[in-house]
Amino acid sequence: MTQLSQLKLSYFQEIKDYVSITLGLVMYAIGVNVFQLPYQITGGGVAGVGAILFYGFSLPQAYTFFIVNIFLLILAIRILGWKFCIKTIYAVVVLTFLLELGRQICYNYGQAHLGEFVLSPNGMPQIVKDNAFMSAILGASIEGIGLGIVFLNNGSTGGTDIIAAIVNKYRDVTLGQVIMFFDILIITSSGLLPGIGISEMLYGYCTLIVSSILLDYVVDRGRQSVQFLIFSEKYGEIADAITSTGRGVTVLNGEGWFTHTDRKVLCVLAKKRESTNIFRFIQSIDPNAFVSQSKVIGVFGEGFDRIKAKKNKEDVATPKSKS
Repeated sequence: MTQLSQLKLSYFQEIKDYVSITLGLVMYAIGVNVFQLPYQITGGGVAGVGAILFYGFSLPQAYTFFIVNIFLLILAIRILGWKFCIKTIYAVVVLTFLLELGRQICYNYGQAHLGEFVLSPNGMPQIVKDNAFMSAILGASIEGIGLGIVFLNNGSTGGTDIIAAIVNKYRDVTLGQVIMFFDILIITSSGLLPGIGISEMLYGYCTLIVSSILLDYVVDRGRQSVQFLIFSEKYGEIADAITSTGRGVTVLNGEGWFTHTDRKVLCVLAKKRESTNIFRFIQSIDPNAFVSQSKVIGVFGEGFDRIKAKKNKEDVATPKSKS
């Protein structure tokens, strides 16, 4: 692949990432404004903090979200560097706009249809009427899928993600543990507000659980990988066709035990979504090829996920000289 082709591919991938991140943020904003705020349900993260201030002091959630994230981003740029923050800055700005736009649309819609919906104390219409639990599940589902799309495309909504990344840099604590701790703390603190009872807190916990499950599901499904073992006399043509897409191929030397003849075996690791194109290449070049496809739990390295493992202090310590 030429340098120009690689540049075009990289440019196209970046555009795809930002479009997908925007779609995920739109879904998140819908989940919050349509299904959570009207029922005074508090989610996790900085958006959850914004929701608490909105319920208690009528301060628009988007303002809190933006102000807190600006502070966290300044901290993150100094500690984690610009590379970590570029897409996060984009997501924070866009989500701030979408949260406020969505709130105004929902409020205006509720005021224009006063006889059709029950309005919450903040003037927003309760679309699912008096079924707050169903609203919590629907909102959490939309949020979880939206966040999954954002994370799948290397994005982040900031907030507790930034705090978790900073803590993870200096302490051997996983990102998930830090985020879960802050989310539970935020939802529990909503019970201090007048008008927020145990039921609203329980709905918040349900929102956290459902959104987390769906977020993991979307990310895991999007990152599923497969391994191909391809046996063909036309292995060279098949390998050229696959590598033309930017996916690597390894040629293994084998021997057919029945015929005792040398065989070439192609080993290919690819994303699950790429498997259809690989099968098309094989079928068009050698319909009689023997192909084995298997699921792979995890693939790490160039073109896949990055290896994220912290070295033990003992591993990096200066070795003692033997006596």
